[in-house]
Amino acid sequence: MNKLTLKMAATVLALTSAGLLTSCGEKKEAAKKEEGPVKISLWYGAAVTEAGAPPADWNVYQIVKDKLNIDLELTMLPSSEKDQVAKVNAAAAANSLGDLVFIQDTNYTKLVDQGLLAPVDDMYDMMPNRTKLLYDADSRKYTTYKGHSYAFAQPGSIQKNEGVLIRKDWLDKLGLQVPVTTDDFAAVMKAFTEQDPDGNGKNDTYGYGGYLEQSATNEGLGRRFDPLMGAFGIAGTWSLESNTLGLQVERPEYFEALSWVKSLNDSGYIDPNWLAYQKDDFRAAWKQGRFGIMREQNAAFAAESNYKAFDENFPNGEWIVIDPPKGPNGKLSVGTNMVGYRMYAVSAKAAQEGKKEAIARLLEWMSSDEGYYLLGWGVEGVNYILDENKVPVVKGLPDESKGYSKPEIQPLTQLRNMVFYNGDAELASRYPTYTTAKSKKEMSALKVLREMQQHPWTPQSGVNGMPKPNADVERFLNQGISEFMTGARQLTKENWDTWLSEFNKMGGKDWNDKGVEYAKSNNLLH
Repeated sequence: MNKLTLKMAATVLALTSAGLLTSCGEKKEAAKKEEGPVKISLWYGAAVTEAGAPPADWNVYQIVKDKLNIDLELTMLPSSEKDQVAKVNAAAAANSLGDLVFIQDTNYTKLVDQGLLAPVDDMYDMMPNRTKLLYDADSRKYTTYKGHSYAFAQPGSIQKNEGVLIRKDWLDKLGLQVPVTTDDFAAVMKAFTEQDPDGNGKNDTYGYGGYLEQSATNEGLGRRFDPLMGAFGIAGTWSLESNTLGLQVERPEYFEALSWVKSLNDSGYIDPNWLAYQKDDFRAAWKQGRFGIMREQNAAFAAESNYKAFDENFPNGEWIVIDPPKGPNGKLSVGTNMVGYRMYAVSAKAAQEGKKEAIARLLEWMSSDEGYYLLGWGVEGVNYILDENKVPVVKGLPDESKGYSKPEIQPLTQLRNMVFYNGDAELASRYPTYTTAKSKKEMSALKVLREMQQHPWTPQSGVNGMPKPNADVERFLNQGISEFMTGARQLTKENWDTWLSEFNKMGGKDWNDKGVEYAKSNNLLH
């Protein structure tokens, strides 16, 4: 190096030290800040829809603006899958999707075919830590369509996290045993409906409660009625058993199952609001003591913020997890069990506007220690502390009323589903043991989960990828089942066969045949 070069290098070093000259990287960073923050609109599926959105002064907004140069804008999607799909589709039609959008797998390929989602293959390397934690080979395979990944799929709901629950206090009051068979269940439902199990002197209780929670994998009466249909081997839309492969509605057992459930409904043993209820209505109803048997999710039942209303209304009330009813041929099932993913997609519009790098930056931060704990549990020392096992807990906080599990704090952790991956620390902290305020009972949603996972389920891994019906066929199926249940159509074998023939002619048989072919070619048989 000659003297002139040395002299120039020294000058550059001096100017840099004095803050009068910046490096290339620093120039880019300065330019980025001068451009102002990148606006990212995130449409999310809330962890607890009843709790409401994060407040306007949520500290996360300022953190991501300061650290990531991102102006985050949140939109909470509706609680039901059907309403979520409707909102996303309406926005898609108007080319006004958010930048990063929670989508249902039932709607995924349609949005890709419409050119509304951007391929994200190049984004996995932009967020190495998050990719390692959440997006394994199976996840990326799940979202691969036409040779590209168009969404990020991370572990969704915990497997087998729902179960059949019954009011044990009602059983005890009426001197009844835990039901086992379909006949036992019918007898208990009758008693719960007619014998005033809550002792209030009013005719205001029912044996079973549910609502129409339908999806492409749970057509007809939907998931909440799967335990009843499962007694006849009819759980979910499809059978993936080699000897009964195809649509459940095509099997003779479907008529038997529907006839039994209809008999319960005709007798008045099912809460008559099942057709009108939405998810939140259903959950408000069991907390108000309207029915004594249901299928419910472990945390929606036993988490402190969710159980609180029931505890206040019925301090002596008690629910227990039991087996679903056993049918005439010995079959029983809580419902279908499949590996589930939560999918977030980048809109094509966001990609065109050059927002991919900023979105990857946001997602990678979410999976950093700071983002993970902040979105999952709130502020350390305020909403949680770490115990000796590095598990976030509430006990020991200066003010435990601000603990992450309290109802008032739930809005601060509405994005936790975007960072959780069902690790051991999550489950222990997500479902802490607590003592109920009024009845002073010890409760644990984790204990309830473990109990639910011990009961019989129908394995259906891969069913999410099965062919979807067109709108007319789906409408005909769901409307027909509801009409038979309510008596708008008389459920006789002759009427059923006629209706099934119409269903097949309008596209049901074609849907069934495509499903059989898909299941065989993708090795989905169980």
